[in-house]
Amino acid sequence: MHRQLVLASTSPYRRELLTRLGLPFEICNPQTDESPLPSETPEALALRLSEAKARAVVDAYPDALIIGSDQVATVDGKIYGKPGDHERAVSQLQELSGKTVNFFTGLCLLDARSGHADVRGIATLVGFRELSDTEIENYLRREPAYNCAGSAKSEGLGIALLSSMKGDDPNALIGLPLIALCDMLRQHGVAVL
Repeated sequence: MHRQLVLASTSPYRRELLTRLGLPFEICNPQTDESPLPSETPEALALRLSEAKARAVVDAYPDALIIGSDQVATVDGKIYGKPGDHERAVSQLQELSGKTVNFFTGLCLLDARSGHADVRGIATLVGFRELSDTEIENYLRREPAYNCAGSAKSEGLGIALLSSMKGDDPNALIGLPLIALCDMLRQHGVAVL
């Protein structure tokens, strides 16, 4: 009998990515406080939140394998979260113009039965082109990426804002590192293929 698989996330991007694996899964809203702890590094924040999200739903799914994920975008230690609105998205893209951004994605596979959590971090370095104010406005008018860290959707028109990407898993940048997740699932006896 297969273990129940649960995605502790309300992200439509993570849901779409997990659907690609063709495995049945349920979705549960983890309702987790995503505030950073004092002097917590961006990487530590993403790792902690990915596990916290998975653990937040364990009572509802005590026998499941629970997936939690979180991503932070950083430049020189400054965190760029989801902008939420047009004005903040414009400001973010102006600040990120011409810079290399570390999109660090934390991934957790929690075995609710044993309480063991496998937590990994995957970094993707993304170079932004020098962007004009007109390009930024045109982009956000066509693709309002207000719910994306860094204000750009690399899987959509946001690719036109970029000059380079370097990482081990292109899915990590979208929010769910499928290569690492497949490895974790195999280690828990879940056959993806």
